[in-house]
Amino acid sequence: MKLAALLSGLLFGVGLLISGMADPHKVLAFLDVTGAWDPSLAFVMGAALLTAMPAFVYARRRGRTLLGDAPIELPARAPITPQLVGGAALFGLGWGLSGLCPGPALISASGGSLGAIVFVAAMGAGMWLAFQWSRRRSDAALADAPLRG
Repeated sequence: MKLAALLSGLLFGVGLLISGMADPHKVLAFLDVTGAWDPSLAFVMGAALLTAMPAFVYARRRGRTLLGDAPIELPARAPITPQLVGGAALFGLGWGLSGLCPGPALISASGGSLGAIVFVAAMGAGMWLAFQWSRRRSDAALADAPLRG
Protein backbone atom coordinates (compact mmCIF):
# COMPACT_ATOMS: atom_id res chain seq x y z
CA MET A 1 0.00 0.00 0.00
CA LYS A 2 3.05 2.24 -0.02
CA LEU A 3 2.50 2.61 -3.76
CA ALA A 4 -0.99 4.01 -3.09
CA ALA A 5 0.50 6.51 -0.62
CA LEU A 6 3.16 7.52 -3.15
CA LEU A 7 0.59 7.97 -5.91
CA SER A 8 -1.67 9.96 -3.58
CA GLY A 9 1.21 12.25 -2.65
CA LEU A 10 2.15 12.76 -6.30
CA LEU A 11 -1.47 13.53 -7.20
CA PHE A 12 -1.64 16.01 -4.30
CA GLY A 13 1.57 17.70 -5.46
CA VAL A 14 0.38 17.95 -9.06
CA GLY A 15 -2.90 19.40 -7.80
CA LEU A 16 -1.03 22.02 -5.78
CA LEU A 17 0.99 23.00 -8.83
CA ILE A 18 -1.96 23.15 -11.23
CA SER A 19 -4.12 25.12 -8.78
CA GLY A 20 -1.40 27.66 -8.02
CA MET A 21 -1.35 26.83 -4.31
CA ALA A 22 2.43 26.28 -4.53
CA ASP A 23 2.87 29.89 -5.70
CA PRO A 24 3.48 32.11 -2.64
CA HIS A 25 2.35 35.23 -4.51
CA LYS A 26 -1.03 33.66 -5.29
CA VAL A 27 -1.45 32.53 -1.69
CA LEU A 28 -0.53 35.97 -0.34
CA ALA A 29 -3.04 37.54 -2.76
CA PHE A 30 -5.68 35.17 -1.35
CA LEU A 31 -4.80 36.25 2.20
CA ASP A 32 -4.91 39.96 1.29
CA VAL A 33 -8.66 40.43 1.87
CA THR A 34 -8.38 44.22 2.17
CA GLY A 35 -6.26 44.77 -0.95
CA ALA A 36 -5.98 42.95 -4.25
CA TRP A 37 -7.81 39.86 -3.02
CA ASP A 38 -7.68 36.78 -5.25
CA PRO A 39 -10.52 34.40 -4.23
CA SER A 40 -9.50 31.63 -6.65
CA LEU A 41 -7.87 29.52 -3.92
CA ALA A 42 -11.16 29.45 -2.02
CA PHE A 43 -12.66 27.73 -5.06
CA VAL A 44 -9.73 25.30 -5.18
CA MET A 45 -10.22 24.43 -1.50
CA GLY A 46 -13.97 24.06 -2.00
CA ALA A 47 -13.47 21.78 -5.00
CA ALA A 48 -11.01 19.69 -2.98
CA LEU A 49 -13.58 19.27 -0.21
CA LEU A 50 -16.35 18.36 -2.64
CA THR A 51 -14.08 15.81 -4.30
CA ALA A 52 -12.78 14.22 -1.10
CA MET A 53 -15.99 14.23 0.96
CA PRO A 54 -17.73 11.29 -0.78
CA ALA A 55 -14.60 9.14 -0.40
CA PHE A 56 -14.35 9.95 3.31
CA VAL A 57 -18.06 9.26 3.88
CA TYR A 58 -17.80 5.95 2.03
CA ALA A 59 -14.68 4.88 3.93
CA ARG A 60 -16.16 5.89 7.27
CA ARG A 61 -19.34 3.89 6.63
CA ARG A 62 -17.23 0.85 5.76
CA GLY A 63 -15.02 1.43 8.78
CA ARG A 64 -11.96 0.79 6.63
CA THR A 65 -9.68 2.76 4.35
CA LEU A 66 -10.63 2.96 0.67
CA LEU A 67 -8.22 0.14 -0.17
CA GLY A 68 -9.64 -1.86 2.75
CA ASP A 69 -6.24 -2.60 4.25
CA ALA A 70 -6.74 -0.90 7.62
CA PRO A 71 -9.54 0.18 9.92
CA ILE A 72 -10.28 3.89 10.13
CA GLU A 73 -9.28 5.24 13.52
CA LEU A 74 -10.56 8.74 14.15
CA PRO A 75 -8.90 10.62 16.99
CA ALA A 76 -10.91 11.49 20.06
CA ARG A 77 -11.93 15.09 20.42
CA ALA A 78 -9.15 16.85 22.28
CA PRO A 79 -9.42 20.03 24.31
CA ILE A 80 -8.01 23.30 23.02
CA THR A 81 -4.63 23.65 24.72
CA PRO A 82 -2.06 26.46 24.78
CA GLN A 83 0.19 24.25 22.64
CA LEU A 84 -2.56 23.90 20.02
CA VAL A 85 -3.25 27.64 19.96
CA GLY A 86 0.47 28.44 19.82
CA GLY A 87 1.09 25.96 17.03
CA ALA A 88 -1.88 27.28 15.04
CA ALA A 89 -0.66 30.85 15.52
CA LEU A 90 2.87 29.94 14.36
CA PHE A 91 1.46 28.12 11.35
CA GLY A 92 -0.75 31.09 10.45
CA LEU A 93 2.08 33.58 10.89
CA GLY A 94 4.40 31.51 8.74
CA TRP A 95 1.75 31.08 6.06
CA GLY A 96 0.85 34.76 6.10
CA LEU A 97 4.45 35.99 5.99
CA SER A 98 5.78 33.56 3.39
CA GLY A 99 2.73 32.42 1.45
CA LEU A 100 3.88 28.84 2.01
CA CYS A 101 2.68 25.94 4.10
CA PRO A 102 4.43 22.56 4.35
CA GLY A 103 3.16 20.80 1.19
CA PRO A 104 3.64 23.69 -1.23
CA ALA A 105 6.95 24.58 0.45
CA LEU A 106 8.34 21.11 -0.29
CA ILE A 107 7.22 21.40 -3.91
CA SER A 108 8.74 24.87 -4.30
CA ALA A 109 11.96 23.82 -2.55
CA SER A 110 12.33 20.84 -4.87
CA GLY A 111 12.12 23.32 -7.74
CA GLY A 112 15.05 25.29 -6.32
CA SER A 113 13.21 28.28 -4.82
CA LEU A 114 15.62 29.81 -2.29
CA GLY A 115 12.78 31.21 -0.16
CA ALA A 116 11.12 27.79 -0.02
CA ILE A 117 14.42 26.10 0.83
CA VAL A 118 14.89 28.51 3.74
CA PHE A 119 11.26 27.90 4.79
CA VAL A 120 11.71 24.10 4.72
CA ALA A 121 14.96 24.37 6.70
CA ALA A 122 13.25 26.57 9.30
CA MET A 123 10.28 24.19 9.40
CA GLY A 124 12.62 21.24 9.96
CA ALA A 125 14.47 23.09 12.71
CA GLY A 126 11.17 24.00 14.36
CA MET A 127 9.99 20.39 14.22
CA TRP A 128 13.26 19.21 15.74
CA LEU A 129 13.05 21.82 18.52
CA ALA A 130 9.43 20.90 19.25
CA PHE A 131 10.39 17.22 19.45
CA GLN A 132 13.29 17.97 21.79
CA TRP A 133 11.10 20.15 24.01
CA SER A 134 8.36 17.51 24.13
CA ARG A 135 10.86 14.76 24.93
CA ARG A 136 12.43 16.80 27.73
CA ARG A 137 8.99 17.48 29.21
CA SER A 138 8.21 13.74 29.09
CA ASP A 139 11.56 12.87 30.67
CA ALA A 140 11.03 15.47 33.41
CA ALA A 141 7.53 14.13 34.10
CA LEU A 142 8.91 10.59 34.39
CA ALA A 143 11.69 11.75 36.72
CA ASP A 144 9.16 13.52 38.99
CA ALA A 145 6.78 10.55 39.06
CA PRO A 146 6.88 8.48 42.25
CA LEU A 147 8.40 5.04 41.97
CA ARG A 148 5.91 2.22 42.18
CA GLY A 149 6.94 -1.15 43.34
